[in-house]
Amino acid sequence: MANFYLFLIFYKIAALFLKLISSKWAQKCDLAYKFVLFQSNYDFLFSFWVKIELNFRIGIIYCVLGASKMTNQQVNTTSPQWETDVIIIGGGATGAGIARDCSLRGLRSILLERRDIATGATGRNHGLLHSGARYAVNDHESAEECIKENMILKQIARHCVEDTKGLFITLPEDDLNYQKTFIESCQKAGIEAVQIEPDLAKRLEPSVNPSLVGAVVVPDGTVDPFRLTAANMLDAKENGATILTYHEVTKLIREGDRVIGVEAFDHKRKMSVKVYAKIVVNAGGIWGQGIAEYADLKIKMFPAKGSLLIMGHRINNLVINRCRKPANADILVPGDTICVIGTTSDRIPYDQIDNMIVTPQEVDVLFTEGEKLAPSLRHTRVLRAYAGVRPLVASDDDPSGRNVSRGIVLLDHETRDGLKGFITITGGKLMTYRLMAEWATDLICKKLNHQAECKTAKQPLPGSQETATETHQRIISIPNPIRISAIYRHGARADRLLAEQRLDRSLVCECEMVTAGEVRYAVEELDVNNLVDLRRRTRVGMGTCQGELCACRAAGLMSRFNVISARRSTTQLSSFLEERWRGIEPIAWGDAIREAEFSSWIYYSLLGLKQVNTQSTDEGTDANEF
Repeated sequence: MANFYLFLIFYKIAALFLKLISSKWAQKCDLAYKFVLFQSNYDFLFSFWVKIELNFRIGIIYCVLGASKMTNQQVNTTSPQWETDVIIIGGGATGAGIARDCSLRGLRSILLERRDIATGATGRNHGLLHSGARYAVNDHESAEECIKENMILKQIARHCVEDTKGLFITLPEDDLNYQKTFIESCQKAGIEAVQIEPDLAKRLEPSVNPSLVGAVVVPDGTVDPFRLTAANMLDAKENGATILTYHEVTKLIREGDRVIGVEAFDHKRKMSVKVYAKIVVNAGGIWGQGIAEYADLKIKMFPAKGSLLIMGHRINNLVINRCRKPANADILVPGDTICVIGTTSDRIPYDQIDNMIVTPQEVDVLFTEGEKLAPSLRHTRVLRAYAGVRPLVASDDDPSGRNVSRGIVLLDHETRDGLKGFITITGGKLMTYRLMAEWATDLICKKLNHQAECKTAKQPLPGSQETATETHQRIISIPNPIRISAIYRHGARADRLLAEQRLDRSLVCECEMVTAGEVRYAVEELDVNNLVDLRRRTRVGMGTCQGELCACRAAGLMSRFNVISARRSTTQLSSFLEERWRGIEPIAWGDAIREAEFSSWIYYSLLGLKQVNTQSTDEGTDANEF
């Protein structure tokens, strides 16, 4: 009985200790202690060892549940502080590019993003590696920037881009004379544009509309925005930068006429933090207008919403454009295992940028016009619909934003508004993210009197240090299907995904050939906090089944790799499936609705998964993510 009473003493001491921390925790321990005493009065009902085990489990359960409840409900009022050279607000491609550029130039930087990386405009476009041809006629400056960055990215980001080439086609209903103007404008911008016969165009791209009357080949390609952003973040981290996702900036800290830092809310730890720096960079894209308002500054943004459809498989290998003035649904972009038809362009109120919904009318327009590019679209399943908002800077009253320049806008608020230590970089495109980062970092270095040249145009991103052929030869012993997918997504670092352990080579997602090793690598190296983060890093759940077969496996691995608890993994699983449904809902007919119903039957009816109420995205993050 001595051990039994030592156990009681232990719990009494624990209760007294916890009273110093939380009265609720102490109440839980006292309740467990009293339950043990009650049992000791009726010793004849319990054997000694059964009683010890039961009391131990009861005590642990009460303590853990009490601690868990307090963790979920209370906000830590402690406000830690950090100091650095540069604060970067925004985790899109531009923000990631600035973090990388600063780190390569020897500057300390901290990047804060309110959600995960690439959740704004960066991750909500069609993934076109622009040659600049689309802007050659109306926006010469942007066209020149695009073709230069196109050539750079093909060298430094090999595993993020695919050099597909592109076709600009003229249909019978289009003005064939526009083709001549288009070619001349491309040549002036330094873009190689070659006119070819329609028959040759049909041989190069069998899916193209056979009724075309003109065709021009340009050096377009495709880029994975999630992969590109993650690679920049990874390089920045490996060179000393700090990346803080799920940190929402709530205030700019000022000292007179200077911004000296920011205050942010950490959604993971439910606490406020302060970060101080010599320079604060606003790289929030369309959300940058709200950031500037924290300093009582005005940046008049033009929120241009663009809706897109993801098709069920890759029907074209070349990018197909309409050779006409920019309009709705005039481009079909292949990417990974799918293709994307887009886009629309409509101005929306600024207060709706976090609440974009693809309307039935937009779906109809995308389908009707998209079929004119590739008639087989009408027989192709639609996987999902989504919308993004372009970070354009307002300059006229164009209701669609088609005529607003895609040029880069760099604002030095010291010269513009008399506010020191604060700059804004906005406008531009995904294609010009590196150039935007270079311009911003040049200004940062000038203000800090820091002498260092930009290296980002020549230094490859992690994974792009060698060609795909060289990587294949180096890891040839790995089974072909998973080797090809790993190299396609992670380039020269594919060998880190496919170690000798049997688990690493087991498939998690058959649609996208994602292995357990890739999940492990994403967790360890790419800042994955939840299943939706994992989707952006690996394409889990982005294939034909939309998570039907792989989501539960991925959730289990997230628990196994200690990212989340087993209990939390089921909540995240439900949240992940709800996120998938939001993209399916606008196109819920035919195969899409049948697949969605089957997924619902599997998870909610057969397996008894409980649905969760997800918070709206305008609150910065979904509470179910942690």
